[in-house]
Amino acid sequence: MDILSLFIIVPVLTILALVFTKGLKQARITAMVGSFIQLGMAINLVFAYFKERAFNDSIMLFTKDMLWFKNFNIHYAIGVDGISVALLVLTSIIVLAGVFISWKMEDLPKEFFISLLVLSSGVYGFFISIDLFTMFVFYEIAVIPMYLLIGIWGSGPKEYSAMKLTLMLMGASAVLLVGVLGIYLNSNADGGALTFNILEIAKVHIPFAAQKIFFPLTFLGFAVLGALFPFHTWSPDGHASAPTAVSMLHAGVLMKLGGYGIFRIAMFLLPLGAIEWSWFFIILAAIGVIYGAFGAVMQTDLKYINAYASVSHLGLVLFALLTFNKIAWNGAILQSLSHGLLTALFFALIGMIYGRTHTRDIHKLGGLMKILPFIGAVYVITGLAYLGLPGFSGFVAEMNIFVGAFENPDRFHRVLTILAVSSIVVTAVYILRLVGKIMMGPIIDEHHHDLPKATWYEKTGILLLLIPIVAMGVAPLWLSDMITASLQPFIKGVLKI
Repeated sequence: MDILSLFIIVPVLTILALVFTKGLKQARITAMVGSFIQLGMAINLVFAYFKERAFNDSIMLFTKDMLWFKNFNIHYAIGVDGISVALLVLTSIIVLAGVFISWKMEDLPKEFFISLLVLSSGVYGFFISIDLFTMFVFYEIAVIPMYLLIGIWGSGPKEYSAMKLTLMLMGASAVLLVGVLGIYLNSNADGGALTFNILEIAKVHIPFAAQKIFFPLTFLGFAVLGALFPFHTWSPDGHASAPTAVSMLHAGVLMKLGGYGIFRIAMFLLPLGAIEWSWFFIILAAIGVIYGAFGAVMQTDLKYINAYASVSHLGLVLFALLTFNKIAWNGAILQSLSHGLLTALFFALIGMIYGRTHTRDIHKLGGLMKILPFIGAVYVITGLAYLGLPGFSGFVAEMNIFVGAFENPDRFHRVLTILAVSSIVVTAVYILRLVGKIMMGPIIDEHHHDLPKATWYEKTGILLLLIPIVAMGVAPLWLSDMITASLQPFIKGVLKI
């Protein structure tokens, strides 16, 4: 059995094991064990990747290719580079943390964990696929469970939020499918056979006329999932209604499929189209960065604040990709990883606060540092990391993005970069306001004096996310070097066309 297929097989086997479990205890232990195995596989893959990379300079490592559907030349083709490996590790960390945060889930726990694992298997499959059609299938597998996870286990207007999210993402999938088929139908432009294989298509000179048509379709298909302005509105509503672990996976993992798909497919396979349309989409990305930051300032619900902050910080990924600068590209990948960890951690902390106080209204919260010292301390640390304090993952990622983007000598890119940088100031406003108001301020509700402290499983989930945030900030070079090495094919194929 190849090392990559295990990332699909293990979640499936865990799902099968969950089907036969009885009771809450068995369900959560089964989900925990399966998620631990996934994290172990991801860590093992990192070591295997460095070992293999030492004497193999192929674009993708651990490749496997098996014919799936002959008539359309569809293959089960998989492989990873440093970017894929990093995202697989991110996914495994957040899935395991989500299981711990959901440890006390009592409403259909078996079905809940099954849905989480279906989502994770789709994400794993997406990140390891190098066949466009197979990648699209896993994309759908990852997106569809969100409707059930929000519609069944959510709160508030959960049916509305679940339906809005599903309709917008399914609409984006339809647009994406047209773009993918357009790439496929032009994959024989140099006289070869039609293929869905990304590495083979990258060698083909797809006509400029076709690239101009199919790049915006492919970009938008993925960008909606990446919360590109003005197609972001599904995300805050989805976050607000979703249970805690689902918000963690939604923001920390699922939304990463958007930026990864843009980079791996839209820009890599359609570079001329990317250059032609970049000016338009980078404006939308810059607007999203600013709009999300100001949107967070205007909110009073903790989840909505984090949801709009997520739109802003994820917008930096799209902004960096569209600058066509290798330093900014490195920052875009680092930002994807940092955003995933930080946003998942924020949602985990918000879930813990809500579970104890039964409110997310910042006007009804105060003095939590005195009552919940562990949760309060981690919240302050996470907030400082989110606004880009040196020593944490956010600083490393954003520095690469802004320095790389400002390297573009033209006034257009530099003005947009300055606007994007200004979002840091706005971020500081809502983060410091939150810390001062709900953590350091006076205790507002007298019923909050005796709130239960963080449990062992909550602390475990928190530390799973906090440790890599600090590790990325303190020792980023090994990760940055791994990403930079994997960027070389993109630099040759896109920046030197």
